[in-house]
Amino acid sequence: MMTAQLVEKTTGALADKYRLAIVLELGKRESMAFADVQELTGLSQPCTSHHLKVLNESGLVLTQKTGRCVQVRLNREALRGLSAFLGELG
Repeated sequence: MMTAQLVEKTTGALADKYRLAIVLELGKRESMAFADVQELTGLSQPCTSHHLKVLNESGLVLTQKTGRCVQVRLNREALRGLSAFLGELG
């Protein structure tokens, strides 16, 4: 069960158009390289890093660094928790 604080954090992360675009694209893929995320958003490296940090801290995405490459994937368990929480409201 998600706490109100966690719901606030995840929905806040999704409220940004760039972060929402990242999550939607990750929903279609297994994972994405950092460079692919940057290309998707069209943002600079520091801006892309910031948005991924917010998504990571909210628990919506997981990142894994291998050497110099960072892979990003959706945390589907967190999304299921958010979905269940929202479903209880309806």
